Amino acid sequence: MPRPETILVFHTAFIGDIVLMLPMIDVLRRSFPQARISVVAIPASASVLRNNPAIDEIIEYDKKGRDRGVAAALRLARALKARRFDTAIVPHRSLRSAAIVRLAGIPVRVGFSTSSGKWFLTETVEYRKDLHEISRDLHLLKPLSVTAPDRELPQLFPSEDDRGIVERLIAARERDGGGFDRRRMIAVAPGSVWKTKRWPREKYEDLCRLLLQEGASIVLIGGNDDMPLCREIASGLRDGRVLDATGSLSLLQSAEMIRRCSVLVSNDSAPLHLGVAVRTPVIAIFGATVPAFGFAPIGAHDTVVEIVGLKCRPCAIHGGDKCPVRTFDCMMRISPETVLNKVHEVTHVSDDSGRSR
Repeated sequence: MPRPETILVFHTAFIGDIVLMLPMIDVLRRSFPQARISVVAIPASASVLRNNPAIDEIIEYDKKGRDRGVAAALRLARALKARRFDTAIVPHRSLRSAAIVRLAGIPVRVGFSTSSGKWFLTETVEYRKDLHEISRDLHLLKPLSVTAPDRELPQLFPSEDDRGIVERLIAARERDGGGFDRRRMIAVAPGSVWKTKRWPREKYEDLCRLLLQEGASIVLIGGNDDMPLCREIASGLRDGRVLDATGSLSLLQSAEMIRRCSVLVSNDSAPLHLGVAVRTPVIAIFGATVPAFGFAPIGAHDTVVEIVGLKCRPCAIHGGDKCPVRTFDCMMRISPETVLNKVHEVTHVSDDSGRSR
Protein backbone atom coordinates (compact mmCIF):
# COMPACT_ATOMS: atom_id res chain seq x y z
CA MET A 1 0.00 0.00 0.00
CA PRO A 2 1.43 3.44 -0.93
CA ARG A 3 2.51 5.72 1.89
CA PRO A 4 -0.39 8.13 2.56
CA GLU A 5 0.13 11.79 1.78
CA THR A 6 -3.36 13.23 2.21
CA ILE A 7 -5.40 11.60 4.97
CA LEU A 8 -9.06 12.19 5.78
CA VAL A 9 -10.39 11.06 9.15
CA PHE A 10 -14.20 10.92 9.00
CA HIS A 11 -15.86 10.74 12.42
CA THR A 12 -19.21 12.49 12.92
CA ALA A 13 -19.92 11.15 16.41
CA PHE A 14 -20.42 12.48 19.93
CA ILE A 15 -17.85 14.62 21.76
CA GLY A 16 -16.54 11.74 23.85
CA ASP A 17 -15.97 9.58 20.77
CA ILE A 18 -13.95 12.37 19.15
CA VAL A 19 -11.76 12.81 22.23
CA LEU A 20 -11.12 9.07 22.32
CA MET A 21 -10.12 9.17 18.63
CA LEU A 22 -7.35 11.72 19.27
CA PRO A 23 -4.66 9.16 20.18
CA MET A 24 -5.14 7.59 16.74
CA ILE A 25 -4.54 10.98 15.11
CA ASP A 26 -1.42 11.53 17.23
CA VAL A 27 -0.04 8.16 16.10
CA LEU A 28 -0.96 8.99 12.50
CA ARG A 29 1.02 12.22 12.74
CA ARG A 30 4.06 10.49 14.21
CA SER A 31 3.90 7.73 11.59
CA PHE A 32 3.40 10.06 8.62
CA PRO A 33 4.88 13.42 9.66
CA GLN A 34 4.76 14.86 6.14
CA ALA A 35 1.14 13.90 5.43
CA ARG A 36 -1.72 16.38 5.46
CA ILE A 37 -4.36 15.26 7.97
CA SER A 38 -7.93 16.57 7.75
CA VAL A 39 -10.82 15.63 10.02
CA VAL A 40 -14.55 15.72 9.29
CA ALA A 41 -16.63 16.18 12.45
CA ILE A 42 -19.97 17.66 13.49
CA PRO A 43 -19.80 21.24 14.83
CA ALA A 44 -20.47 20.25 18.45
CA SER A 45 -17.52 17.87 18.44
CA ALA A 46 -15.20 19.80 16.12
CA SER A 47 -14.39 22.36 18.79
CA VAL A 48 -12.29 19.86 20.80
CA LEU A 49 -10.03 19.45 17.75
CA ARG A 50 -8.99 23.09 17.62
CA ASN A 51 -5.32 24.04 18.15
CA ASN A 52 -4.27 20.40 17.81
CA PRO A 53 -0.82 20.35 16.16
CA ALA A 54 -1.47 16.89 14.70
CA ILE A 55 -4.42 18.18 12.63
CA ASP A 56 -4.00 20.37 9.56
CA GLU A 57 -7.67 21.03 8.86
CA ILE A 58 -11.08 20.62 10.47
CA ILE A 59 -14.06 20.20 8.13
CA GLU A 60 -17.41 20.70 9.85
CA TYR A 61 -20.34 18.62 8.66
CA ASP A 62 -23.58 19.58 10.38
CA LYS A 63 -25.45 16.41 9.43
CA LYS A 64 -28.43 17.14 11.70
CA GLY A 65 -28.60 20.85 10.93
CA ARG A 66 -27.69 22.91 7.88
CA ASP A 67 -26.12 19.89 6.10
CA ARG A 68 -29.01 17.54 6.73
CA GLY A 69 -30.17 15.27 3.93
CA VAL A 70 -28.87 13.43 0.89
CA ALA A 71 -28.18 16.55 -1.19
CA ALA A 72 -25.84 17.96 1.45
CA ALA A 73 -24.05 14.61 1.78
CA LEU A 74 -23.49 14.57 -1.97
CA ARG A 75 -22.15 18.13 -1.87
CA LEU A 76 -19.68 17.13 0.83
CA ALA A 77 -18.60 14.08 -1.19
CA ARG A 78 -17.97 16.29 -4.26
CA ALA A 79 -16.01 18.79 -2.19
CA LEU A 80 -13.87 16.03 -0.72
CA LYS A 81 -13.32 14.49 -4.15
CA ALA A 82 -11.94 17.78 -5.42
CA ARG A 83 -9.35 17.66 -2.62
CA ARG A 84 -7.91 14.34 -3.89
CA PHE A 85 -7.43 12.56 -0.58
CA ASP A 86 -5.54 9.29 -0.99
CA THR A 87 -6.57 7.70 2.33
CA ALA A 88 -9.72 7.79 4.47
CA ILE A 89 -10.01 6.41 7.99
CA VAL A 90 -13.61 6.03 9.16
CA PRO A 91 -14.11 5.18 12.84
CA HIS A 92 -17.78 6.11 12.52
CA ARG A 93 -19.75 2.99 11.61
CA SER A 94 -22.69 4.53 9.76
CA LEU A 95 -23.71 3.82 6.19
CA ARG A 96 -23.58 7.55 5.40
CA SER A 97 -19.97 7.95 6.52
CA ALA A 98 -18.73 5.04 4.42
CA ALA A 99 -20.82 6.12 1.42
CA ILE A 100 -19.47 9.68 1.47
CA VAL A 101 -15.80 8.63 1.42
CA ARG A 102 -16.61 6.15 -1.39
CA LEU A 103 -18.38 8.83 -3.42
CA ALA A 104 -15.41 11.10 -2.75
CA GLY A 105 -13.31 8.65 -4.75
CA ILE A 106 -10.72 8.14 -2.02
CA PRO A 107 -8.66 5.09 -3.09
CA VAL A 108 -7.92 3.66 0.37
CA ARG A 109 -10.90 3.56 2.74
CA VAL A 110 -10.41 1.95 6.16
CA GLY A 111 -13.19 1.26 8.66
CA PHE A 112 -14.60 -1.31 11.04
CA SER A 113 -16.00 -4.68 10.00
CA THR A 114 -19.23 -3.76 11.81
CA SER A 115 -19.79 -0.63 9.71
CA SER A 116 -23.23 -0.46 8.10
CA GLY A 117 -21.43 0.62 4.95
CA LYS A 118 -18.56 -1.87 5.03
CA TRP A 119 -19.18 -2.66 1.36
CA PHE A 120 -17.97 0.87 0.54
CA LEU A 121 -14.66 0.32 2.33
CA THR A 122 -11.49 -1.13 0.82
CA GLU A 123 -10.05 -2.30 4.16
CA THR A 124 -11.94 -3.46 7.24
CA VAL A 125 -10.65 -4.04 10.76
CA GLU A 126 -12.34 -6.19 13.37
CA TYR A 127 -14.34 -4.18 15.92
CA ARG A 128 -13.19 -5.86 19.10
CA LYS A 129 -15.62 -5.49 21.98
CA ASP A 130 -12.93 -6.57 24.45
CA LEU A 131 -10.85 -3.43 23.81
CA HIS A 132 -11.13 0.15 25.01
CA GLU A 133 -12.41 2.55 22.36
CA ILE A 134 -8.98 4.21 22.14
CA SER A 135 -7.40 0.87 21.27
CA ARG A 136 -10.18 0.02 18.83
CA ASP A 137 -9.55 3.24 16.91
CA LEU A 138 -5.78 2.71 16.99
CA HIS A 139 -6.27 -0.71 15.36
CA LEU A 140 -7.70 1.06 12.30
CA LEU A 141 -4.10 1.99 11.46
CA LYS A 142 -3.07 -1.64 10.91
CA PRO A 143 -3.86 -1.62 7.16
CA LEU A 144 -1.42 1.32 6.91
CA SER A 145 1.30 -0.88 8.47
CA VAL A 146 1.23 1.15 11.69
CA THR A 147 1.61 -0.77 14.94
CA ALA A 148 -0.67 0.52 17.67
CA PRO A 149 1.07 1.45 20.94
CA ASP A 150 0.03 -0.36 24.10
CA ARG A 151 -1.05 2.87 25.76
CA GLU A 152 -1.87 6.29 24.34
CA LEU A 153 -4.00 8.96 26.03
CA PRO A 154 -5.80 11.84 24.30
CA GLN A 155 -4.54 15.41 24.50
CA LEU A 156 -6.43 18.70 24.24
CA PHE A 157 -5.03 22.12 23.49
CA PRO A 158 -6.88 25.08 25.03
CA SER A 159 -5.64 28.39 23.63
CA GLU A 160 -4.19 31.32 25.53
CA ASP A 161 -7.59 32.99 25.22
CA ASP A 162 -9.26 29.89 26.65
CA ARG A 163 -6.93 29.92 29.63
CA GLY A 164 -7.56 33.63 30.13
CA ILE A 165 -11.34 33.18 30.18
CA VAL A 166 -11.04 30.42 32.79
CA GLU A 167 -8.66 32.49 34.89
CA ARG A 168 -11.00 35.48 34.88
CA LEU A 169 -13.97 33.30 35.87
CA ILE A 170 -12.06 31.86 38.83
CA ALA A 171 -10.69 35.25 39.86
CA ALA A 172 -14.17 36.80 39.78
CA ARG A 173 -15.49 34.08 42.06
CA GLU A 174 -12.58 34.63 44.45
CA ARG A 175 -13.35 38.36 44.58
CA ASP A 176 -16.96 37.65 45.57
CA GLY A 177 -15.74 36.97 49.08
CA GLY A 178 -17.52 33.65 49.58
CA GLY A 179 -14.37 31.77 50.47
CA PHE A 180 -13.80 30.15 47.07
CA ASP A 181 -10.24 28.71 46.99
CA ARG A 182 -8.66 27.83 43.65
CA ARG A 183 -6.17 25.58 45.45
CA ARG A 184 -8.96 23.24 46.57
CA MET A 185 -11.16 23.03 43.48
CA ILE A 186 -13.04 19.83 42.71
CA ALA A 187 -14.93 19.56 39.41
CA VAL A 188 -18.38 17.97 39.39
CA ALA A 189 -20.20 17.12 36.14
CA PRO A 190 -23.70 15.83 37.03
CA GLY A 191 -25.30 15.91 33.58
CA SER A 192 -25.85 13.47 30.72
CA VAL A 193 -28.07 13.34 27.67
CA TRP A 194 -29.35 9.97 28.95
CA LYS A 195 -31.35 10.06 32.18
CA THR A 196 -30.34 6.56 33.31
CA LYS A 197 -26.68 7.59 33.14
CA ARG A 198 -27.23 10.39 35.67
CA TRP A 199 -26.52 9.82 39.33
CA PRO A 200 -29.51 11.55 40.99
CA ARG A 201 -29.33 15.28 41.67
CA GLU A 202 -29.93 14.78 45.40
CA LYS A 203 -26.91 12.49 45.64
CA TYR A 204 -24.69 14.97 43.81
CA GLU A 205 -25.93 17.70 46.10
CA ASP A 206 -25.18 15.60 49.19
CA LEU A 207 -21.70 14.78 47.86
CA CYS A 208 -20.99 18.47 47.26
CA ARG A 209 -22.20 19.29 50.76
CA LEU A 210 -19.78 16.72 52.22
CA LEU A 211 -16.92 18.10 50.13
CA LEU A 212 -17.71 21.65 51.23
CA GLN A 213 -17.66 20.52 54.86
CA GLU A 214 -14.10 19.34 54.25
CA GLY A 215 -13.07 22.74 52.87
CA ALA A 216 -13.27 22.03 49.14
CA SER A 217 -14.45 24.48 46.51
CA ILE A 218 -16.84 23.04 43.90
CA VAL A 219 -16.87 23.80 40.17
CA LEU A 220 -19.98 22.56 38.35
CA ILE A 221 -19.15 21.56 34.77
CA GLY A 222 -21.54 21.09 31.84
CA GLY A 223 -23.10 22.53 28.72
CA ASN A 224 -26.22 24.56 28.14
CA ASP A 225 -28.48 21.52 28.59
CA ASP A 226 -27.01 20.95 32.05
CA MET A 227 -27.68 24.47 33.30
CA PRO A 228 -31.10 23.82 34.96
CA LEU A 229 -29.73 20.79 36.84
CA CYS A 230 -26.59 22.58 38.02
CA ARG A 231 -28.49 25.72 38.99
CA GLU A 232 -30.73 23.56 41.15
CA ILE A 233 -27.69 21.96 42.80
CA ALA A 234 -26.01 25.33 43.39
CA SER A 235 -29.24 26.81 44.73
CA GLY A 236 -29.63 23.93 47.15
CA LEU A 237 -26.08 24.34 48.45
CA ARG A 238 -26.23 28.13 48.88
CA ASP A 239 -22.46 28.39 49.37
CA GLY A 240 -20.04 30.95 47.96
CA ARG A 241 -17.51 28.19 47.40
CA VAL A 242 -19.62 26.78 44.55
CA LEU A 243 -18.84 28.04 41.05
CA ASP A 244 -21.49 27.08 38.49
CA ALA A 245 -19.60 27.18 35.17
CA THR A 246 -22.27 25.39 33.12
CA GLY A 247 -23.09 27.15 29.88
CA SER A 248 -20.28 29.66 30.43
CA LEU A 249 -17.39 27.78 28.85
CA SER A 250 -16.57 26.15 25.53
CA LEU A 251 -15.41 22.55 25.49
CA LEU A 252 -11.73 23.48 25.51
CA GLN A 253 -12.36 26.04 28.24
CA SER A 254 -14.18 23.39 30.27
CA ALA A 255 -11.18 21.12 29.77
CA GLU A 256 -8.90 23.87 31.06
CA MET A 257 -11.13 24.37 34.08
CA ILE A 258 -11.06 20.63 34.80
CA ARG A 259 -7.28 20.63 34.40
CA ARG A 260 -7.01 23.11 37.29
CA CYS A 261 -9.05 20.88 39.61
CA SER A 262 -7.67 18.16 41.86
CA VAL A 263 -10.28 15.62 40.73
CA LEU A 264 -13.37 15.34 38.52
CA VAL A 265 -16.54 13.49 39.56
CA SER A 266 -18.65 12.69 36.51
CA ASN A 267 -21.28 10.39 35.07
CA ASP A 268 -20.44 8.26 32.03
CA SER A 269 -20.52 11.30 29.75
CA ALA A 270 -18.27 13.65 27.78
CA PRO A 271 -16.65 15.49 30.74
CA LEU A 272 -14.94 12.31 31.94
CA HIS A 273 -13.09 12.12 28.61
CA LEU A 274 -12.08 15.77 28.94
CA GLY A 275 -10.71 14.91 32.38
CA VAL A 276 -8.62 12.05 30.99
CA ALA A 277 -7.31 14.31 28.22
CA VAL A 278 -6.05 16.95 30.67
CA ARG A 279 -4.74 14.33 33.17
CA THR A 280 -7.05 15.28 36.03
CA PRO A 281 -7.99 12.16 38.05
CA VAL A 282 -11.53 11.07 37.19
CA ILE A 283 -14.11 9.35 39.37
CA ALA A 284 -16.70 8.06 36.91
CA ILE A 285 -20.12 6.94 38.15
CA PHE A 286 -21.55 4.18 35.94
CA GLY A 287 -25.17 3.08 36.09
CA ALA A 288 -27.01 1.89 32.99
CA THR A 289 -23.77 1.35 31.09
CA VAL A 290 -20.66 -0.62 32.05
CA PRO A 291 -16.91 -0.04 31.64
CA ALA A 292 -16.71 -3.18 29.49
CA PHE A 293 -18.27 -1.19 26.63
CA GLY A 294 -14.85 0.45 26.27
CA PHE A 295 -15.56 4.03 27.33
CA ALA A 296 -14.32 4.11 30.92
CA PRO A 297 -11.60 6.56 31.96
CA ILE A 298 -8.10 5.05 31.75
CA GLY A 299 -5.84 7.70 33.27
CA ALA A 300 -3.24 6.67 35.83
CA HIS A 301 -5.40 7.66 38.82
CA ASP A 302 -8.89 7.23 37.36
CA THR A 303 -11.52 4.98 38.94
CA VAL A 304 -15.08 3.81 38.31
CA VAL A 305 -17.86 3.64 40.90
CA GLU A 306 -20.57 1.10 40.07
CA ILE A 307 -22.85 -1.54 41.56
CA VAL A 308 -21.48 -4.87 40.34
CA GLY A 309 -23.66 -7.96 40.03
CA LEU A 310 -27.01 -6.47 39.05
CA LYS A 311 -28.69 -8.74 36.52
CA CYS A 312 -30.26 -5.75 34.78
CA ARG A 313 -26.90 -4.13 33.96
CA PRO A 314 -26.17 -3.06 31.32
CA CYS A 315 -29.66 -2.14 30.17
CA ALA A 316 -28.61 -0.23 27.02
CA ILE A 317 -25.51 0.75 25.10
CA HIS A 318 -26.15 4.47 25.66
CA GLY A 319 -28.66 4.50 28.51
CA GLY A 320 -32.28 5.60 28.30
CA ASP A 321 -35.01 7.88 29.62
CA LYS A 322 -36.11 5.60 32.46
CA CYS A 323 -35.05 2.48 34.32
CA PRO A 324 -36.55 -0.53 32.48
CA VAL A 325 -37.04 -2.45 35.75
CA ARG A 326 -38.21 0.65 37.67
CA THR A 327 -35.77 0.27 40.57
CA PHE A 328 -32.81 2.36 39.31
CA ASP A 329 -30.70 0.30 41.72
CA CYS A 330 -27.60 0.85 39.61
CA MET A 331 -27.56 4.49 40.72
CA MET A 332 -29.69 4.60 43.87
CA ARG A 333 -27.43 2.11 45.64
CA ILE A 334 -24.34 4.29 45.16
CA SER A 335 -24.04 6.52 48.21
CA PRO A 336 -22.44 9.97 48.43
CA GLU A 337 -20.15 8.57 51.14
CA THR A 338 -18.86 5.90 48.74
CA VAL A 339 -17.98 8.51 46.15
CA LEU A 340 -16.46 10.76 48.83
CA ASN A 341 -14.16 7.93 49.89
CA LYS A 342 -13.04 7.55 46.27
CA VAL A 343 -12.28 11.28 46.16
CA HIS A 344 -10.08 10.84 49.25
CA GLU A 345 -8.29 7.86 47.70
CA VAL A 346 -7.73 9.42 44.31
CA THR A 347 -6.58 12.82 45.54
CA HIS A 348 -4.21 11.20 48.04
CA VAL A 349 -2.57 9.04 45.36
CA SER A 350 -2.43 11.82 42.73
CA ASP A 351 -1.00 14.32 45.21
CA ASP A 352 1.74 11.83 46.08
CA SER A 353 2.56 11.49 42.37
CA GLY A 354 3.28 15.21 42.16
CA ARG A 355 0.76 16.04 39.40
CA SER A 356 1.05 19.74 38.60
CA ARG A 357 -1.89 22.02 37.86
